[in-house]
Amino acid sequence: MSAPDVLVIGAGITGAVAALELAEMGARVEVVDRYGPAAMASGWTLAGVRQSGRHPAELPLARAAVARWQELDHRLEAKTHYRQEGNLRLARSEAEVETIKALVADQKKAGLDISFLADNSAVRAMVPALSASVLAASWCPTDGHADPVATVNAYLRLAERKGARISTGEIVQRLVVDGANVSGAVTQNREISAGAVLAAPGILVNRLLEPLGHAVPLQHPLVTVLRSAACEPMVAPVLGVANANMAVRQEAGGQLRATSGADVWQGRLDELDGKPVARTSMGKIRETISRISQVLPAFADAEIESVWGGVLDLTPDALPVIDSVPGFDNLVVAAGFSGHGFGIGPISGLLAAQLVLKRRPELDVSAFRFGRFSNLSSKEQAALTLHG
Repeated sequence: MSAPDVLVIGAGITGAVAALELAEMGARVEVVDRYGPAAMASGWTLAGVRQSGRHPAELPLARAAVARWQELDHRLEAKTHYRQEGNLRLARSEAEVETIKALVADQKKAGLDISFLADNSAVRAMVPALSASVLAASWCPTDGHADPVATVNAYLRLAERKGARISTGEIVQRLVVDGANVSGAVTQNREISAGAVLAAPGILVNRLLEPLGHAVPLQHPLVTVLRSAACEPMVAPVLGVANANMAVRQEAGGQLRATSGADVWQGRLDELDGKPVARTSMGKIRETISRISQVLPAFADAEIESVWGGVLDLTPDALPVIDSVPGFDNLVVAAGFSGHGFGIGPISGLLAAQLVLKRRPELDVSAFRFGRFSNLSSKEQAALTLHG
């Protein structure tokens, strides 16, 4: 392939989706990633595919993405293990009951199919394995979950069949600037010329932007993720809670995948066998097991298969940036998904692809503009809404 029309930096869900969409629009595409498919946030995630609990600006993206998820296996000719089995957001205290009631009322007004389950009996009728400590919940039957690594790989394989080039193990060291254009990128191996660049490298985005005089204001909290050995079926929907400090789902193979809330992280990103590693602590592991076991008692006795940390690219308003970089005609950023970008990937990647080809995005992306943070106080920080 000659020089790509678009260089996509990052092989997570956003970059993978964008690569396929761009290839199908007739563009020559190359994807470059320093690690490999879904090696960071897209693989670390719980992998919920939800509309419930979304910010109003993100809800149209989530609804459009869910429509795509339902036919994704057919489109990609591969298994994503997507299952539309709903989302229960649990209330464990009277204060959380009021939070859930307000969430249901607001999202019903926005047209979402969501209902309030007012007592423990109603909630346990959905998931009998839950404990008596759950007082109430919201129920969104059109939410679901999928396998993040299988999904990203399926997108990339089809993009390849459509002519995209996928290059992994290459570190993009810097972007090459020519006036108001980015003409390509330099890796440790070569210089890549490109007509346009889509930067979707997750937590590493500012390493590319800062030399250009820009940055997305990000915090990098850590989520502890636990994965059990295969268990008997016990949880069909994704389980979340009112304050987003835990979530759990059961994978297609029976493993329980559970996440903590987001904690301040002062560690470093290491590498092991060519993959990025963010380490959590024994205290956070114990805390996560305890918190989940309070609502799902069987979790306390599950065998733990693996543990990892997931680093978030958290913006001040917990919404992503999907926009051109000011001053550069052909550089688009899609980053800052704040721990809930996987579920909207099939649509956010499309929107980024449309922007980089200077086409009108099919959904409103004004809430995700690059320059919106100039009006925010440095102390402002949105609450997280994890899983998906």
